[in-house]
Amino acid sequence: MAININNLQNSPQVKTDKVEQNAQRQQAAVQQNANQAAAQKQDSVSITPQAQQFSKLTEKASNSSGIDQEKVDKIRQAITEGKYKVNVEQLARRIVQFESELFGKK
Repeated sequence: MAININNLQNSPQVKTDKVEQNAQRQQAAVQQNANQAAAQKQDSVSITPQAQQFSKLTEKASNSSGIDQEKVDKIRQAITEGKYKVNVEQLARRIVQFESELFGKK
């Protein structure tokens, strides 16, 4: 039995194998490039302008005493001079409002 080795290189199976090998090489190259790109990326965090503004306002609020010293001085001076008048009706209304908010009654 004789085998014709001249026709083996031109057979469809050999061509298909070469096409598959080229496709596999290209796929491996694409995967390698993707892996390199992923390795080069670094994690990053960005803060929105609203969050930055909120942070600044929070810091400003924590640094302030929360007392309007100018208003305190005016009231102190008015008491000292006897000019400070207490609105008893408004005071009573606000006490009732405060207690209702405090105890959850309306």
